[in-house]
Amino acid sequence: MGTPEFEIAYRVALQIEVPPPGADQTVPGSVNAAIVSYYASKASFQTLAPATQMLRRVYLEKFRERYGKNSIASMQPEFVAQMIDRMTPSSAHNWVKAIRGLMQHAIAIGLCKTDPTQGVRLPKLAGSIHTWTEEEIAQYQACHPIGTKARLALELALGTAQRRNDILRMGRQHIRNGAIFVRQSKTGAELLIPISEELMAILNAEQTPHLTFLITGAGRPYRPTDFSDQFRQWCREAGLPEGCTVHGLRKAASRRMAEAGCTPHEIAAITGHRTLKEVECYTKAADQARLARQAAAKVNEA
Repeated sequence: MGTPEFEIAYRVALQIEVPPPGADQTVPGSVNAAIVSYYASKASFQTLAPATQMLRRVYLEKFRERYGKNSIASMQPEFVAQMIDRMTPSSAHNWVKAIRGLMQHAIAIGLCKTDPTQGVRLPKLAGSIHTWTEEEIAQYQACHPIGTKARLALELALGTAQRRNDILRMGRQHIRNGAIFVRQSKTGAELLIPISEELMAILNAEQTPHLTFLITGAGRPYRPTDFSDQFRQWCREAGLPEGCTVHGLRKAASRRMAEAGCTPHEIAAITGHRTLKEVECYTKAADQARLARQAAAKVNEA
């Protein structure tokens, strides 16, 4: 609690709108003027997903509060390095993304000529998100049978390969001709994901009158942070380690597709990743031995 990440998650969970930035007297060429212009830009800031906009506002508003009167063109790489040295690795990465977006806009409108965030080394993030193994998936399934909310959550995440927030918004109204429609909250990408027979059977068994498949005991949609806490509890009940998270199921689904011989482009069509580099990050846990056997078989058949 108290971190920028918590603040943004809290605001998104409560669906609190961030008030529009005050543009009362801005000094031309100042950090404040650049931020006001950036927020209003339809070519940069307004093309970002709402959650991304909100997260960047958290960092930019704190930056403006302290340095708003300074010249945007006077910012140097040394200053950026000093700033990130005071932050946690996660905050440093998020802060640089926010400042880099601002600087690129400032360059585009002629407020400065260079981006001081370019070339600055960022601290390494703590360990990457754990990709669930098949053994862990089976252990969870054995603890939470079909018909339970816990099992529904796992099958939705694993069967669609989507992020937590998008899973929480899924409902029967999104099913179209054996596929489920998703508009990703993070990227805005629109996907139509085929539903397996197993997942369809599980969804058809859910006779909920609600607009979302996953609901709380009080019959309301989950807030993202509350769902993460609940899912962690379900994992504990199954005897799984703390590293088993909802997002790790997205990676497990990607791993499964890679092991099945899907191309990076095919995987991206399901996950919604914009670049193949992102797909590669999600499929590092693919079974090397199985892929090697598949490659050898293809060579022998040629």
